[in-house]
Order: sequence, then C-alpha cells, then structure tokens
Amino acid sequence: MRYDAGTLSRMLAERIGVLARELLPNGRKDGAEWRCGSLAGEKGQSLAVHLNGSRAGVWADFSSGERGDALDLVAAVLFAGDRREAMKWAVSWLGLGDGAAPTFRAPERRQVALDRGREDLDQDAQRKRASARKLWHDTPAGIAGTPVEAYLAGRGIILRELGRAPGALRFNPSVWCAEVQRPLPAMIAAICGPSGKLVAVHRTWLGETPGGWVKADLQNAKKVLGSFAGGCVRLWRGASGKALGVAPEGDVTVIAEGIETALSVAVACPEFRVLSAVSLSNMAAVALPDTLKDIIIAADNDSGNEKARRALEAALKKFASQGRTVRLAMPEIVHGDWNDVLRGKDTDGQEERSV
Repeated sequence: MRYDAGTLSRMLAERIGVLARELLPNGRKDGAEWRCGSLAGEKGQSLAVHLNGSRAGVWADFSSGERGDALDLVAAVLFAGDRREAMKWAVSWLGLGDGAAPTFRAPERRQVALDRGREDLDQDAQRKRASARKLWHDTPAGIAGTPVEAYLAGRGIILRELGRAPGALRFNPSVWCAEVQRPLPAMIAAICGPSGKLVAVHRTWLGETPGGWVKADLQNAKKVLGSFAGGCVRLWRGASGKALGVAPEGDVTVIAEGIETALSVAVACPEFRVLSAVSLSNMAAVALPDTLKDIIIAADNDSGNEKARRALEAALKKFASQGRTVRLAMPEIVHGDWNDVLRGKDTDGQEERSV
C-alpha cells in the first residue's frame, strides 16, 4: 500500500514525542515543545518542535527561519531536505512496510558530514562568541557625552530623561566593518542569554553628518556578532529596578524587535521592563523567568509583511502557552514603529489586543 506525504506526516505527528527524541537526542522538553539548538541537534533553544495538540509535529528554527511538519523534520535532519527519502524512511519507521523498522541512523556519508558540520559549527560559534566578548570588554562602559548618546537623541530618545543610560549600551570609536573594509564608530549592545552571560554583541555603525550623528550609510549598518538564539538586550529594568533573572511578579515586560524601538518605549513608559529581541525570528525564543506574567509585544507596523506577521504570531502564542498574559501593541502608522511615534510622526493611539 502506498502512503502520501500528508498521511505519513500525520502519523509521524501522532508519535512526535518519540520521533523528536530519536532525531534530536540532545534536545530537552520545554513545556509543550522539544527544543534544541538547530537541525544539527546540538543543545540550545533555537529550534522548537510542538509535541501535542493540533500543532503536534510542527517545528521551526527561529535562527534560520526553517520550518515544516513532522515529515519535513525527518527530511531536514536525515536526508538534507529530500522528502522522497524521508517518506521511505517514515514508512519503515512507522512499521508500515514489509521489513523491520529502521535503526535511527543517517546514511554513512550524511552522518560523517553532520559530525564534521557540528564540529565546524561549534568551533565557529566559539570563535564568534569569544570575539564578541573581547569587543565588549575592550569597549569603555557608559555612553554619556559620546556619539551614541547624540545618535539616540537625534532619534528622539533622550536617555537623560530616564536618569541613567542602559548599561547594555557602549560606544566604540573603531569597530571593523567588513562592508567598507575599515573600522567605523559604532554603538555596541550586549546580548545576554537566559543565564545573564553575554553571548553576542549587536553593532550599529554610525556616521557624522552636518546635522549630527546618524546610522552609517551602509547596505547593512546593523549586524550581530555571535549566536543569540533565546537571548536579548536588557535595556531597562522598569519600576522594580531588579535584574531580569530576579524580576519580581507584577513587572510588566515589553519586548520589542529593535534597540531604538525598545528604547523609545522605555522613554515613554519607564515603569515597564523593556527588552530588545534583536530580530523578529528570535522574539518567540526569548527566555523569560516564570515570574513575568504580563507581556507586551511592541511590534513594528509591517503591514503586508507575511513573514513578520507569522513571527509575531509565533511569539504571541509562545508566551501565551507559558501561561502569561500577552498583548500586542502596534502603531497605526503603516510601515512605522514606536520610535516614529516618539518622534511625533504618528500620535494617534495604538492597537492592542490580548491573546
């Protein structure tokens, strides 16, 4: 009997708890999900596989953007995305064929490639993390009187209104920029993992104009050094003033994508704890302590951007599944963000809904 892809995927999803553990043995159960670092199977948070409910078998790698169903997971992990080979394997694994169920083992060449790939990935990740930490520690603390303070002020973000500048920001006058093959001044932001340790740095290269300091005129003026899945930039502690790891119950926490958007919220609502997820794909992966029950997603209004919409929905559902109250706050201005609102480009309210 022949089985189509949809049928096999549904049958795999019914046994996804067992399948996920076999395919990704270094992962761990996190609520209703099985989580690991990537399709290579290393420890981490970036890849999540739903274990039950209507979304059982659905998975997404928030760092790479890859996603799919249970059959896609088999194809991606074992057969470099080849669904035909994955279907043959699934028929045997489910006991639907004439032979015995297969032992979990990728073809030898594929396994060797995976092992080498993991080693290279680990070494590269370690090098980048070490470089990120060196850049951070080589950069003087504080931004008072620096081009970073001037750049943010030019965006309407007057940090002195808060009484202090976030410790997660620094100014470095000479950060290598591969795009122009020379060092440029840059705003450096610390990206910390769930434990509070620095795992990566975000760089925003700056340029001086007659009108003041602005984002450098580059194709890509913002880049991250290091892997940051599950991490965030801890910009403002809110009314409690306590570190994220010991945040008390009752703290309202705002998560925004970009640093400037998050800082705009902090200036407008200093009573809230404010975090930058750095990227939309990472927003759902941001790890929060259980004490934080009230979450606001301060989203950009990327009207018509389907990828952005899906990433926001993933974040809303993720935090709601953890038993938190989640609200979406979005400016009405099309293609605008909360920094535009702060600067007076749009002053008409916001759209907010509970999930």
